[in-house]
Parts: sequence; C-alpha cells; structure tokens
Amino acid sequence: MLRLLASTCARGLGARGGSWRLVPGGRARPIAGLCDPSRRLSRQASDGPRNQPPSSEFVARSVGICSMMRLPMQATPEGLDAAFVGVPLDIGTSNRPGARFGPRRIREESVMLRTANPSTGAVPFQFLKVADLGDVNVNLYNLQDSCRLIRADYQKIVAAGCVPLTLGGDHTITYPILQAIAEKHGPVGLVHVDAHMDTADKALGEKLYHGTPFRRCVDEGLLDCKRVVQIGIRGSSTTLDTYRYSRSQGFRVVLAEDCWLKSLVPLMGEVRQQMGGRPIYISFDIDGLDPAYAPGTGTPEIAGLTPSQALEIIRGCQGLNVVGCDLVEVSPPYDPSGNTALVAANLLFEMLCVLPKVTVA
Repeated sequence: MLRLLASTCARGLGARGGSWRLVPGGRARPIAGLCDPSRRLSRQASDGPRNQPPSSEFVARSVGICSMMRLPMQATPEGLDAAFVGVPLDIGTSNRPGARFGPRRIREESVMLRTANPSTGAVPFQFLKVADLGDVNVNLYNLQDSCRLIRADYQKIVAAGCVPLTLGGDHTITYPILQAIAEKHGPVGLVHVDAHMDTADKALGEKLYHGTPFRRCVDEGLLDCKRVVQIGIRGSSTTLDTYRYSRSQGFRVVLAEDCWLKSLVPLMGEVRQQMGGRPIYISFDIDGLDPAYAPGTGTPEIAGLTPSQALEIIRGCQGLNVVGCDLVEVSPPYDPSGNTALVAANLLFEMLCVLPKVTVA
C-alpha cells in the first residue's frame, strides 16, 4: 500500500476554504472543500470528472493543505492519468544534504502555478485526471530498504496506468523508479538533464548513491541505451576521460559548454528523432541549471543551463511517449529565497504539459 501524507481535503477546510465551480454566464463561485469531487471543468476531453487547481481569483493562495498545485490528495493511483509523488530521501547524497525537504518546499512554491500554459497551448487538466499521492514513506536509515519501498510504491502507480511525476529527493531515487517503469514498459529512453552523468560505479565502497543510478540502470537493462541523452554535463573531474563510460554505452552526452548562449530547440529536434515513438523517461536534476538560478542544491557546478533552456528541453519532449518524470536534488536549506523550489515546481508543471494525452491547442 502506498505510504502517503495524510489528507484533510474532505473534512478540514469548510466553507471559508474550498474551491470553486463554474456557473451560468462563465463566472466562478466558491464551493466548500478544495477537493470537492463534484467539480468539473467547463470543457473536458471526456465525460469523466477531472480535478483542477482552484483559481487564486476565488481562493486565496494561502488557503488549503500543502499539495502540489493545491490539487486533491488521493490515497491510491486508481482512476488517475497522472500523479505528483514525493520521495523525501537524501541519504544517497555525497555533499550537501537537505533534499529530503525538497518535495515539501516544491509543493509550497507550486501555489503560484495556474492551469494553462499559454506558451505551448497546453491545458493539461482538460485531458488528464491528476492528483497528489503524497510521499513514499522512505527509510532514512537504510538506502537499500528505501529503494525497495520506492520500487514497491511505483509498481502500484505504474500498474494502475498512472504516469508518475516525482518530486525528489536525491538522484538515487530514479533507480528504483526506473525499475518499476521498465517492469511495465521494458527498457526506456531517457532525457537526463544534469551537471553530472551519475554513472559512477561506486564511492566509499558503495554501489548505490546519487552518483550511480544510471550505472545501476544499465547493469539491469532498464535503459534503451541508444535512446539516452544527457544534457548540461560539466564540472571538474578526477580524470580526463570522464565521459567515456556513457559514450561507450551509446549515450549522447551534451556538454554544458555546447549549450552556452544558444537556443536548444534544434538539439531537441534531434532528440525527438532519436527517441522515436517508444517510451521515454525525463529525469531532471536541478543542478543542471546554473547555481545563479538554482542555488538550493547539494552539488552545484558553475556555468550551467538557464531556466529558458530548461523550458526548451522539456517543451521539446512534446509528442514523445513520456511514461514518467522526476525533478530531483532541490535542497531547501541552501535555498533561502525559495527560488530553486519555484523553478522546480514550474518545470514539473511543464512536464505535466508534455504528457502524451495532453493535446496542444
């Protein structure tokens, strides 16, 4: 059973909290309860009910439980097309800790997000039923056991036909998530944005930490290696052939300096051709961005990507068969302004907008 944050949606808000509904004439009127199941959109892709974040025109942003985009909390993935899931784990971290607090802080900053994406024409809540499934109850004293717990929860999510959008957590979590994803879809393609390749074999004698997830994925055949691209790689290294392992596996490695001062739209056109129509996974480490934009992370590297390039990468995945996404390594203790978490929340919304069922206007 999924280990989830307790939800007070159904009972705790009363008439002064609540959400809103459309009434004749196109106006919106508050209704009791942020998670009222009777709420429907004015225009839907099917006859089934959908969830929609409440509008700040009618419900104050400070009102309600702390869920992603103030969406309803749901105990199970049944009936959902997609779901936000938190994995508050950071015991695989090699430098600055704190990513265990990332999911909570991202949810807090997501209050600024709205329902439509005018830049791309995507209105995801008209096509997807989405909720927040809360957090996996990880074991902060045992990394191997935490991976087991993550894998078990994601097996249930994926089996229900729900696409997970994960709030991390350090990058170790991508390994057990991909175990569950590949169990259903087979080896997947990967769009991996990061300062680091995370393909080390081991450190301090351990083969599992946030620098090894994609090495372990290769070992277990979870990735379609000819359809893996790593973007934003940079920083000092212990050797001059630091990219050798990734390239020997067939990964495309795009260095940060090859992205400087240019649009990444042409690159993503090539990536779409490379990925084809088979399943892909998006894994975005926030340290892929320059620390000027995202200082709240455990292993920052200078001269990284810009937020606009991050948008180009994610929007460039429109039309691909995306079966899961994650945004990892937000460390709130190093993010006093909340700006890193705000960027992360926006990138997760952009990921939602490129899921296959979302038709772009």
